[in-house]
Amino acid sequence: MERGGRCSPPCPIGGKAMSMPSLRHHLSLLAAVLCLLAAAIHPLRAETALPGGEGGAQPDGVFPRQLRHPFGETRIPSAPSRIVVLSTGQIDAALTLGVVPVGATRVEGRGLYGAYLADAFASQRAKLDAMADLGGRASPDVEAIAQLHPDLILMNAALLKRDLYERLSRIAPTVVTHGTGVNWQVDFLLLADALGKRGTAEAFLDRFHADARADAVRWRDHPPAVSFLMSLAGRTRVFGVSSFAGGIAQELGLVRPADQRFSETSQDISAELLDRADADWIFFAGRGGAREGVAASPLWPTLNAVRARHAVAVDLDAFYLNAGPTAARHVLDTVASAIGR
Repeated sequence: MERGGRCSPPCPIGGKAMSMPSLRHHLSLLAAVLCLLAAAIHPLRAETALPGGEGGAQPDGVFPRQLRHPFGETRIPSAPSRIVVLSTGQIDAALTLGVVPVGATRVEGRGLYGAYLADAFASQRAKLDAMADLGGRASPDVEAIAQLHPDLILMNAALLKRDLYERLSRIAPTVVTHGTGVNWQVDFLLLADALGKRGTAEAFLDRFHADARADAVRWRDHPPAVSFLMSLAGRTRVFGVSSFAGGIAQELGLVRPADQRFSETSQDISAELLDRADADWIFFAGRGGAREGVAASPLWPTLNAVRARHAVAVDLDAFYLNAGPTAARHVLDTVASAIGR
């Protein structure tokens, strides 16, 4: 191999040059080996790829930039400085990339940002507190959005519809992410692309995946089963494999009890069926007295995880109400620390 990555011409074998068919065969094998080596060195690029055709072609920091997303195509004329986010996962992603929105929506009964974000971005607390409240995330206040004079609006397709996208696009360039917890990584990349910070997001995800693999080695031979349980607004739910926390558990090489290998994001359970939430480890959260209510259930002390002192109270926002990169890091570290202690 020459410097600069160029390959030298193939050397003769046994004093004779290879025939062209033989040469092509050897080159094909070499290409396959190089692809495998590349995947071993950079295994994360496929994991962090946007769906086909989405995103933009411009390098980071270059504006104007054109982005394709689930609802169409958007031109962003200059680097955004006044962004509005209409999803809780999007405020997490923006902060992770060093950008504080001027306005945001909220989950019903919650503030504009969770305690885990206040802790992670304590230096930005004044700007966070100055964000405009744009109403509930299912019905954002369009007039309040317009009054902020944003230069970029971010919404998601899972919760908000195309007619709202068209209204918002008349106010400012609007980019639509996919939404739902299972899509947090591609949504992070798409949002980062809109801000001209795709490389920063990829580096974050590379570290995230590398740390998850390193943690998974610790229990590779005997992976424990984990359960994710939330009680909120009169509902108690078990979260499945395709949920936000469930996907991170998969990254960690953890397994799920048979009853929890369903395709939905979550399933409701009654107090009489609380045993469906059992596992080697339970990570549970709730609001107000809901978490204590679950723990007061007659079935709670009979669960294997509870008897083993493996029932861990966790942050509601990070585990169950947000789907952003800083929340993902919080979930990863909390679960790995609990199981690996």
